[in-house]
Amino acid sequence: MVAANNQVYNVQCEHCGILYHILADEEDMIGWLGGSGYIQDLMPYLTAAERELLISGTCDHCWKIMYGDA
Repeated sequence: MVAANNQVYNVQCEHCGILYHILADEEDMIGWLGGSGYIQDLMPYLTAAERELLISGTCDHCWKIMYGDA
């Protein structure tokens, strides 16, 4: 569940250019960007695809094209 201090983060896929909107707690985002922990521990409420988009700039669709469904 997202805490009360949530923000919408606009993230564009570096491969297809689609803009995604990810809702995340601002303190969690600051903590992750500052190296306070792993993204999956700080933001377990995000899907794996949303976390990957934040980490690598690759959306789920492009990820599956490049690496398959595995």
